This record gives sequence, C-alpha cells and structure tokens, in this order.
Amino acid sequence: MSKLECQLGKLLLKNPVTVASGTFGSGKEFKDFYDLSLLGGIMVKGTTPEKRVGNKPQRLVETSGGVINSIGLANGGIDDFIFNILPEAKTYGTEIIVNISGGCIEEYGIMAHKLDLEGVGAVEVNISCPNVKEGGITFGTDPEMAYDVTKIVKANTSKPVIMKLSPNVTNIAIMAKAVESGGADIISMINTLIGMSIDVEKRKPIINNVIGGYSGPPIKPVALRMVYEVYKAVNIPIIGMGGIMNTTDALEFLMAGASAISVGTGNFVDPYIPINIIKGLEEYVEKNGLLSYKEIIGAVHR
Repeated sequence: MSKLECQLGKLLLKNPVTVASGTFGSGKEFKDFYDLSLLGGIMVKGTTPEKRVGNKPQRLVETSGGVINSIGLANGGIDDFIFNILPEAKTYGTEIIVNISGGCIEEYGIMAHKLDLEGVGAVEVNISCPNVKEGGITFGTDPEMAYDVTKIVKANTSKPVIMKLSPNVTNIAIMAKAVESGGADIISMINTLIGMSIDVEKRKPIINNVIGGYSGPPIKPVALRMVYEVYKAVNIPIIGMGGIMNTTDALEFLMAGASAISVGTGNFVDPYIPINIIKGLEEYVEKNGLLSYKEIIGAVHR
C-alpha cells in the first residue's frame, strides 16, 4: 500500500492531492503537461442543469497576489457533461469528482441522480450560489438550506457526497455540522471569498459583475483557520483548499485537519504544482520515517 493512499469515507484516492473545480477544466486542458493518472482526483469545472454562457466580460482579474473571478458558471450543462466530457475524463486513470450547482434544492437532486454513473467517483456540491426560489439567499450561508441540499443529494446518488463550504459566513463550524447532519460524506473547503477590484482611471469596478470570488495565496490563512475549526467540529474527512502553492502549504492544511488537499489558483501560475506537491509529500514521509502521511493529519490538535 502506498504511503500516500488516501481514504475519504468510501472514496479511495491514490494520494491526497486533487485539483479544484473551475481551475482545471475537465482535465483535458492539462493532459499535455503530465500524466493525469498521477493525481489523486480531478474536481471538474462546475456543471448546472442547463447550459450557461456565464457573465459578461471582464470576468477575471489578477489582484493582490490572487485573482478575482465572476465567470458565472459558464458550462454546457449536465447532459453535455455526461455525453461529451465524461467519456474521455473517465479514461484519465484518476477519480473524477463532479461539481454541481443549482438554483433550487430540487435541481441538486436531479443532477445527483443523473450523475449516479460509472466513471463518477464522487459528487461535489457547490452551495455558494443563490436559491432563486428563496429570493437569492445563498444556500451556503443558511444552515437549514445547506442541510436540505445535502439531504436531497444523498437521497439521489450512491456516490460519496462532498459538500463544498462557503467561507462567507460568521461561523463555519455551524455550516459544517449542518451538512454532516444532512449526510455529507466529505467536506471540501473553502470556496472563494468575496472581493472586488477598481480601475482608478475609469473609476469603475474592473469586474463587469462588480464583485467576484477571490482566490489565491492571500486567502490561505483564512482557509487554514477554517479547516482547523471544522476539524474540531465534525467527524467526516475534509479536503482543504485555498491558496495552496507548494508542499509546505499542503502540509499546513493536513496538520490543521484536512485529510486531502486541492490546488486551485496555483494551476494557473504553474500547472506542475500538484505534481510537485505529490513528490514533496513523498519526500516528507520518507524523511520523517512515517508509515503513512495520515500520521500528520490534525497534528496541531494533539
């Protein structure tokens, strides 16, 4: 057994290094860089019930050591993913984790049911989006709605369910407990913070949608703190993400309580970052005489 083998509930990964949804496409965009089977898993770009063209440009801007995006969930829709993307993705030799977003609770259930397919390793549920039936309240900021989404997804799939938590809340542990109560198998965290950038010459926001999701190295301390808090609050595994750029970053998340990590914005900076982290974790395990990397999970809590 590999010293990096990663067990997340029913989901078994060859190592704890994944790539975050929205930063790696479906994998096809990166397959010329390296063998994708080296990765623990690929969280594919978010999919929605129907095709979405997304927000109008400009919808991505580099700022303050990271990036702000307001892509607007541009994608071909879930049927396009199932018939045109999944057949190739499942040949990559790694776990394919499908990220889904809905505008109401019922849509999450429909998508989960459609994705109960061979080749789908797990379903990652994006709750950082508004409930259109409830006046735009974000699922991920209301514990009851987060619980309801988790429950309906669980009822419609046999796949492991990963609930992706929004950091834009007062108490992240409450949200984590809510999705755990709803039956979540795994938690992934954190999704992007909310930010904006202004063109001082035009005196206008650079992002056409004014605000967007802020990601990259500057958010790491926030993400790390939240993983630390959630690890103490729940009994299900955590996939940590938020500004991970190197092996040291990954080790910090593991020691804070994550069982696996995900590289997001780093993929835009250097596509080899995930591979370098896998190598770095292997070296760390050997250097410290560990039987498994799992020995350092939650180390700072002991």
